[in-house]
Amino acid sequence: MQMKDVSAIITGGASGLGAATAEAFVAAGATVTIFDRDRAGADFANRIGAAFAQVDVTDETSVTAGLDQAGAINVAINCAGIATAEKTLGRDGPHRQDSFTRTIDINLNGTFNVARLAAARIGPGGVIINTASVAAFDGQKGQAAYAASKAGIAGLSLPMARDLARNGIRVMAIAPGIFRTPMLESLGQEVMDGLAQDVTYPARLGDPAEFAALARFIVECDYLNGTTIRLDGALRMP
Repeated sequence: MQMKDVSAIITGGASGLGAATAEAFVAAGATVTIFDRDRAGADFANRIGAAFAQVDVTDETSVTAGLDQAGAINVAINCAGIATAEKTLGRDGPHRQDSFTRTIDINLNGTFNVARLAAARIGPGGVIINTASVAAFDGQKGQAAYAASKAGIAGLSLPMARDLARNGIRVMAIAPGIFRTPMLESLGQEVMDGLAQDVTYPARLGDPAEFAALARFIVECDYLNGTTIRLDGALRMP
């Protein structure tokens, strides 16, 4: 598929990896509708030449309304998600069940909710790209909820691709490593420098533009299907 023929929805598209992808796709000639819970994302969408829909990915009615607003689409990219830092058993007791459930609900259930509803509208030649994480394979302490949610997304790739083969829809996932996003930048430069040292090569944080470039390649390469691609500079979390 050529980018000029792409009509995409991008969840979490107002910040971080989603924003970089939205901006890159619009610049390449694609039509993009950003789905985000934050209404302020409309300003970003307007600035880059995208449409905007205020959407809660966990709510079927909200996603359906967003899809109605977007109109005809052939690509869905799921970037919406949250990170939770909480140990299974910490100083204050067991991991809170509500925070675990919320992480799974937004990251995994939200991804599947958008994917299943978008699949009914995408049609032959379309693509669904979900965002996993290297935490799906080597999650850190305090990442039980986050790693579980991202492992679920990685696990969706093959069965969903098999389900949608009859519809001519490809399904892929990207598992990014440590990327320079607003969430990570909030930790400070010293912390980011320390994290970058764990990356094999190049020893730096990932650039969101690199995530966007991979998403574009997946859309354009028709033979990519049913798998998860690590985008991590050979990082293996200790």
